[in-house]
Amino acid sequence: MRVGLVQLNASDMPLDNLAITEGMIREAVAGGAEFVATPEVTNIISTSRSHQKQVLNAEADDPTLARLRAVAADLKTTLLIGSLAVLSGDADGRFANRSFLIGPDGEILGRYDKIHMFDVDIDKVETWRESDGYRPGGQAVVADSPVGRIGMTICYDMRFPALYRHLAQSGAEILTIPAAFSPVTGKAHWEILLRARAIETGCFVIAPAQCGDHSVSRGRPRQTHGHSLIVAPWGEVLADGGSKPGVTLTDIDLDEVAKARARVPSLSHDRPFEVWG
Repeated sequence: MRVGLVQLNASDMPLDNLAITEGMIREAVAGGAEFVATPEVTNIISTSRSHQKQVLNAEADDPTLARLRAVAADLKTTLLIGSLAVLSGDADGRFANRSFLIGPDGEILGRYDKIHMFDVDIDKVETWRESDGYRPGGQAVVADSPVGRIGMTICYDMRFPALYRHLAQSGAEILTIPAAFSPVTGKAHWEILLRARAIETGCFVIAPAQCGDHSVSRGRPRQTHGHSLIVAPWGEVLADGGSKPGVTLTDIDLDEVAKARARVPSLSHDRPFEVWG
């Protein structure tokens, strides 16, 4: 199966991002991709909550979701929209960071709201409070698709290995980890953590990413790490999207999942233990 990674440098204007994203999806399918994946917050990169409230929509009214569902159906491809920022309807006004798995008929096969919020102080200059603007999800998701069983996650989730073990033990063969990763933590941890999640679970990891300096009309400027990756179940990096926007194509073989798990069957070796101290 050929997989296409879409690496974006999104702005804070959703319709501008939609046109670019659609073009890259079509490029990936023209290159033979049967499964195409886009990054976290495909529709908008913004730190301005007031701007987001003006331009975002609820899921039922979101133009990016509607258009990309139509594109998937037109191209007859399975599409992961890494995530969209959408209005949640919550009383506190926070948004949802929601991933969508779209089938080749345009139907939604799975949706997942990011569970773990990026609330960190990386250094004196770079601090983030994702939970100020986004409300966390509370449900792990494994979705069936024409390209395999997919465990859906988003970005900061990757630091919580228990989630991925649960997804793999629930039948996931592919783990999707779309991201808009910080350059500081990206340089230090991005590849290492993705390879670890693949090795621990015996899954393919598909991680499309945002990259570069993002153009914003309001709010704090944003930079992201890039380097969209596909990692094999044994931990090899099969594809790296580099630091610039574009499409990366590579072939994967799901038979490698069973082979890796047979060599090291750790998913079936859990034992109870007590914690002392």
